[in-house]
Amino acid sequence: MVRRYRTFGADSGRWDRFEFRPGDIVISSPPRSGTTWTQMLCALLVFGGPDFPAPLERVSPWLDQQTRAIDDVLADLAAQQHRRFIKTHTPLDGLPWRDDVVYLMIGRDPRDVAVSLCHHLANLDLDRLQTVRADAVGLDDLADLPPRVRPPTDPAAHFRVFVEVDSLGGPATLATVLHHLSTGWERRAEPNVALFHYADYQADLPGELARMGRVLGIEVDDARASSLAQHAALDQMRERVGDVVPNASDGIWLNPDAFLRQGSSGQWRDLMSAEDLALYHERVAALVPPDLAAWAHGGRLGRGVNVGAV
Repeated sequence: MVRRYRTFGADSGRWDRFEFRPGDIVISSPPRSGTTWTQMLCALLVFGGPDFPAPLERVSPWLDQQTRAIDDVLADLAAQQHRRFIKTHTPLDGLPWRDDVVYLMIGRDPRDVAVSLCHHLANLDLDRLQTVRADAVGLDDLADLPPRVRPPTDPAAHFRVFVEVDSLGGPATLATVLHHLSTGWERRAEPNVALFHYADYQADLPGELARMGRVLGIEVDDARASSLAQHAALDQMRERVGDVVPNASDGIWLNPDAFLRQGSSGQWRDLMSAEDLALYHERVAALVPPDLAAWAHGGRLGRGVNVGAV
């Protein structure tokens, strides 16, 4: 049975109306885990270069997000003649399953997710988001949703809440991030599921782009992969914020340029005490098996973890 995920910002039930085509690509990741980066890599492979027919948010929409009417999103996707790649922050257990669709699961060290998420929420104009949502789908359903809890704005306090609380009714927590990753990990042997990791992008972006191409059946040689990967470098993406940042046209970011930030890893070390770190590892061990924990924290290349055939 497909599980339904609903928050103020997204409703996985919108997938029930989507008409798949063979070869569609679903990019599934927890928030702040490299989703936009992966969309960029997919776009470069699908279009064969950096020239896209529309901004990335329209070429590869977040189908679940309640900032546009579902009829409008579906109409855009139905009109697309290229191979479609759709973004979602819904775990695989909340998505329709098709053997002829490719599912890309993206992971990132949950500690880095927590740091990035804190900055991300501070950059979000909640009043504007509520207005956009009201215009798109209304607000009548809010009473049916779990209560939203805004995490502390202090990064260290936010990190502790992220670790200790199972769910905040919207913002990701350690428990929700690891659950999301587990739904891909459990299906990693499936021929149409592939796992990618933020740390692997940082370590070898051309190699991971080429690997993604093999997963999608779009072969690129080493020279072509290196050329394409240059356009997905974070500094290059920052130069075209209006084309690549999601919801750039909605005005929900206080500073759209801050959406991509530094893209660095390891900032959590400045926020965690020894006690925080001990609690974190205790929680991780209780939530997921060691092999998944190793991949979640270091990726395929950094930890030498086997994530499937490709």
